[in-house]
Amino acid sequence: MKIVDARNLTDSELVAKKKDARQEYFNLRLQQQTGALEKPSRLNEVRKDVAKMETVLSERRLGLKVASRKQKLPAAGTEKKK
Repeated sequence: MKIVDARNLTDSELVAKKKDARQEYFNLRLQQQTGALEKPSRLNEVRKDVAKMETVLSERRLGLKVASRKQKLPAAGTEKKK
């Protein structure tokens, strides 16, 4: 899931998807412990998806406006010194 996709979902959809992803992560960890996990990289993917959904939910809860990619923010340390 891309962060843009997460931002296009409603809060209730995000909460439901987050719950499903957490359950999937739990199941993957169980498979890993029993040696039945076929694709170990899926653990990282699911963990990062949960983090993206948590980020979007917290941004909404705090009322933060997310800068679009079109707005270029100056990189750290590139400001002109006077």
